[in-house]
Formats: sequence, structure tokens, C-alpha cells
Amino acid sequence: MQKSIDPAEGIMTVKILPGEFYVTKDNERIETILGSCIAACVRDPIAGLGGMNHFMLPVDKKASGAGELSDANRYGNYAMENLVNALLSKGARRERLEFKLFGGGRIMASMTNIGWYNIGFAFDYIYTEGFKIVAQDIGDVYPRKVIYYPNSGRARVRRLNKMHNESLAAQENQYIHNIESKPVEGDVELF
Repeated sequence: MQKSIDPAEGIMTVKILPGEFYVTKDNERIETILGSCIAACVRDPIAGLGGMNHFMLPVDKKASGAGELSDANRYGNYAMENLVNALLSKGARRERLEFKLFGGGRIMASMTNIGWYNIGFAFDYIYTEGFKIVAQDIGDVYPRKVIYYPNSGRARVRRLNKMHNESLAAQENQYIHNIESKPVEGDVELF
């Protein structure tokens, strides 16, 4: 996670990578770049609190109910629970949470369609938990840059052109290879 002041807007910008999430009540923006990954932007509009996660794979099929935060968040089942729990612990109310979903693109025809599995997981999670989706930009063939302002709930999405696809696909493939070979350890409770 990188933090810096955006010169154009003059506010703190937090850049998150796959397997990370960030929650804030401050006047900040959170941004990430997505290919087949999903980012959920979640907000309690009354509490003025929100956050974003970025996950690469839908579920850890070998989950034993525990995972080190940074490693576990590579999977949607951990990333969603950890983001929601962090919001609730800072004062958000479950019944007021609003979700915006982004990503899940099939950025290379030769790649598996992991983006659709990610999208399916995200919708299943949100509907099973009784949350509401207020906006989305998912699927298709584009990588995306997402900028989210948790205080206001505003989200900006820029669909990136195809010249970025090959480098993003290579990064995603390397990330998948790395996370599949690394065990998930630690203390995270799923419920």
C-alpha cells in the first residue's frame, strides 16, 4: 500500500494492490488498477466511512478458517469479510453498507476467465449477506483504473486501452503463481 498527496486534488491518495484493503473516515481517495481482479468499494453513508479491497481469486478452497491478513485477502472470501469487519469495527452499520463493484475483465483472450468467477463470487457474497449494490462496472475485456472517495461515495473508473493488457496480464499471472504456492496462515475468522 502506497500513500501520497495527489498534487491535482491536494488530498491523500492510497494505492492498493491485490490482496490489500483500506478503510478510512478521512477525506482521502483510494485507487487501484484491475484486470480480472475485483475491487469492492463499500461505504456507510451515514457514518461517512468507507473502504476498498482488491482480490484476485474468488475463494480459498482449502480454507481452514484462518489466514494471515495480507495473504488471505488474495481470496474474495477473506477480502470481503475483512473489509466489512474493518468498517463495522470503526462504526459502520451493516444495514447501511453500500457496495460498488469493479473489474473482472477478460483482458487477454488466452487467459482463463477468472474474472467471471470473481464476479460470480462477489454477487453471491453480496446477495447472500443481504447487502445492496448501488453501482458496478464489471466484466468486458478492459483493464480499469478505479478511484474511490469513501467520504462521498464517488467512484471514477477509467477503462484502460489494450496496450496495457499484456503487462497487466503478466503481472496477474505472476501474482497467481506466487499466491498458489504460498500457504494461508494466521488469525482471521470467517462467519
